[in-house]
Amino acid sequence: MSTIADNIAKVRARIREAAQASGREFSSIGLLAVSKTKPAAAVREAFAAGVADFGENYLQEALAKQLELTDLALTWHFIGPIQSNKTKSIAEHFHWVHSVDRLKIAERLSAQRPTHLPPLNICLQVNVSGEDSKSGCTPEDLPTLAAAVAELPNLRLRGLMAIPEPTEDPAEQHAAFARLRQLQEALNPSLDTLSMGMSHDLEAAIAEGATWVRIGTALFGARDYGQPSH
Repeated sequence: MSTIADNIAKVRARIREAAQASGREFSSIGLLAVSKTKPAAAVREAFAAGVADFGENYLQEALAKQLELTDLALTWHFIGPIQSNKTKSIAEHFHWVHSVDRLKIAERLSAQRPTHLPPLNICLQVNVSGEDSKSGCTPEDLPTLAAAVAELPNLRLRGLMAIPEPTEDPAEQHAAFARLRQLQEALNPSLDTLSMGMSHDLEAAIAEGATWVRIGTALFGARDYGQPSH
């Protein structure tokens, strides 16, 4: 049975190959380990193998893991849909939020970010595939949202995030990720973050400029949804 460390090595090899194929530096692509539904022990194992950035979708589960892992120098990323009643805890306990898709949430995160902490790193989630079931602002609404978020005092707008409609067609994968990159270039070329690509499509995402790939299944195995999460 492969260990998490073995899986991390395999994913890093994929990232390196994809970077070389597209003429990019391996160091410019961050590995964000998506640890939702996985126990703190799995996070600890991944950290021992050199991963320090972890993405969580469910607030209560994430806070419990954070309490167990205070001895580790981890960077926590919130990557799930955000309800208004969760913004205070997210603002207090995370370094990055990848899933901001409306101004009300950004305003709450800014107002509730403790002033002794550095600004919260923000990615705006864009619905590049136009799926009704997906979170994310529309490409048309993005410029107005980005301009407003950039003015908020306790946030740092870093870039964009997307979860395109799943497809095994490489051309469709590339097209969706290229659209996010083009939106970012049109918005503000100084933004430095594109959070896109998962276990099944990280190669296409890296070819189109991803700076974070969000990898769960390929690192930790299939997710366990048997436990209720909040």
